[in-house]
Amino acid sequence: MFVDKVKIHIKGGNGGNGAVSFYRAKYVTNGGPDGGDGGKGGDVIFVADEGLNTLMDFRYKKVFKAKPGVDGGKRNCTGADGDDIVIKVPVGTVIREAESGKVMADMAKNGERRVIIKGGKGGKGNQHFATPTRQAPRYCEKGRLSKEYDVILELKLIADVGLIGFPNVGKSTLLSMVTNANPKIADYHFTTLSPNLGVVRGRRGSDFVMADIPGLIEGASDGVGLGYEFLRHVERTKVFIHVVDAAALEGTDPVENIEKINSELEKYNPELLKRPMVIAANKMDIPDAAENFEEIKKVYEPKGFPVFSISAAANKGLDDLLSAVDDILKDYPKDILFEEDYEEYIDADYQEESNEPFTVDKIDDGYYVVEGVGVEKMIGYTNIDTEKGFAFFQKYLRDKGIIDKLEEAGVNEGDTVKIYDLEFEYYK
Repeated sequence: MFVDKVKIHIKGGNGGNGAVSFYRAKYVTNGGPDGGDGGKGGDVIFVADEGLNTLMDFRYKKVFKAKPGVDGGKRNCTGADGDDIVIKVPVGTVIREAESGKVMADMAKNGERRVIIKGGKGGKGNQHFATPTRQAPRYCEKGRLSKEYDVILELKLIADVGLIGFPNVGKSTLLSMVTNANPKIADYHFTTLSPNLGVVRGRRGSDFVMADIPGLIEGASDGVGLGYEFLRHVERTKVFIHVVDAAALEGTDPVENIEKINSELEKYNPELLKRPMVIAANKMDIPDAAENFEEIKKVYEPKGFPVFSISAAANKGLDDLLSAVDDILKDYPKDILFEEDYEEYIDADYQEESNEPFTVDKIDDGYYVVEGVGVEKMIGYTNIDTEKGFAFFQKYLRDKGIIDKLEEAGVNEGDTVKIYDLEFEYYK
């Protein structure tokens, strides 16, 4: 079964907490702090693997979590880092954040590795907070929480040649005759319900990958039929073979059908019509096809589209068609990749927060709200459950100028201050 779009949940490993510990030994009455740091949480890493060609495995496993870091220990022991989780996807997979649709990574090259979520940093043990005036700190840092996302995986097949055209024109038959693929073939619409890939073994020592792109009909770019689901697969195709039923067995005009498919490609992505394209007039073993073939040549060869007379079922004319395609591929720019444009994904938790802005708002008499990314992070990785820890947090507020801003806003002793999900009474 071919699966080319799935939704999964990914989460990085949380950082381990720092430890509060003091050195204890015989004859040592006042050992100093020796609480170790917490380990770093594991990363979520995606790897492109050319050995995969479908996202089917993700239908059965939807949640992927990296291991958390281990808490720090006494005697300055640092907790172990959490194991990364490596997720293998087919080459050509685009990773999108589900809620915003933003592209987080485009796995276009075999072996490419992308760290999508970094594990949380481990918290510092109390040994780091000792000073000449504070020799026995009884607080530590909590490990930072890692991010988690729902992501959409979209597979866009990477093929040298794509077969396009209306259903039932002979694309699958052509693919089966020139490659090792075995697509299902029958005389009704939408026999092909998923893209098929095959390798053409060139007689001149060159091989290339050919894909049968199903479901293209009029209105495909607007979601009609199956075309909307499979149009993404034409985006990474270097050359198009536009297969048309020259015999017009279904009573439609071949030239008109070519125009309709080209129109759908243009609506979906105007850049697609700039790719090289040859036209394969199929079913030429039927007598009525000759007249339509001449009309197709008359219309499209002046536009620069070579037109070939073939009969896929009778294996006629295919060598000339494949030789022409092979010549186009030989002149194609080397190592060209049709990658999706996106901004480099950066985990905000790993950026400096020292100068991050904050705001102080008076919501009501005696009630103030402080907001800012850096302040919220500080709450997240500082243990404020103890008196010492809370005193350390107050020092942070004073050093960052937040206390001054609160006083400028008119805060008085006993007023309530809210930061993120923490509320406390203000005292100097």
